[in-house]
Parts: sequence; structure tokens; C-alpha cells
Amino acid sequence: MSGSGCAVSGGEVAGILVAVFWAILVSFLAVALVRLAQTLRATTKLVADVTEQAVPLLADASDAVRSAQTQIDRVDAIASDVQEVTSNASALSTTVASTFGGPLVKVAAFGYGVRRALSRSDAAPGAPRQSRRTVIVGRTLPAEGRASRTKRK
Repeated sequence: MSGSGCAVSGGEVAGILVAVFWAILVSFLAVALVRLAQTLRATTKLVADVTEQAVPLLADASDAVRSAQTQIDRVDAIASDVQEVTSNASALSTTVASTFGGPLVKVAAFGYGVRRALSRSDAAPGAPRQSRRTVIVGRTLPAEGRASRTKRK
């Protein structure tokens, strides 16, 4: 090599270009890896924070479910007690109706008969009877019409 300048061959230029592109590629990969590492750190922190908050929330939810179950058990017990009281009241009312119902109906019928008899005896024997009227859904029927209606039935 003689002379004044540096002559660079084509192979050397190609080698330099490959080395520059390789350096650029490695730089891009390094930046991508740094960003990926930052993202992984942020994700890890986020997961830790969520776990930190979720565990007490799950414990509170579990307590709420247990409390609701206790309340449901109480309501179920109250409902069964109410059902028992209702059946007892029904049995009591049936007993009272069968014990006092018959005699009370007889006493009421007797009282009605006595009143009818007394009202007939109070009226003069030759006096015309007052006709009674019956009201049926907004219209009044004379006593004769009522008698004819009851005979048809």
C-alpha cells in the first residue's frame, strides 16, 4: 500500500454497515427490554395492591354471607312458629265455633222467634199488616213481589 489515502474495500464497507445495523438493533432491543421490565414491575405492584385489598374484601363478603345465613335461619324459625300459631288459632276457632256456634245460633233463632211472636201479638187482630219491602241492588220490591220470588226458588 503505497500512497496517500486509505482505500476501503467493498467488504469492509459491508462489514461496517452490518455492525451499525447490529448496534441499532441491539439498542432497540435494549430499550424494549427496559420498557418490558418497567411494565412487569408495575404489573407486579398492581397485582400486590389488588391482592392486598381483595383479601379483606373477601373476608368481609364471607362475614356478610354468614350473617345473611344466620338471618335466614332466624326468619325460617319465625315463619315455622307463625305457621304453628296459625294452625293452633285455626284449631281453636274451629273448637270455639263447634262448642258455642250451635247454641248461639239456637239462642239467636229463639230470640228472633220470640220477637216475631211478640210483634204479631202487639198488632190488632183486624188491623192490616204493614207490607215489608226488600231492596235488591238499587231497586225496591214490594212484599208481594218478594213472596212470589221466594216461591219460585
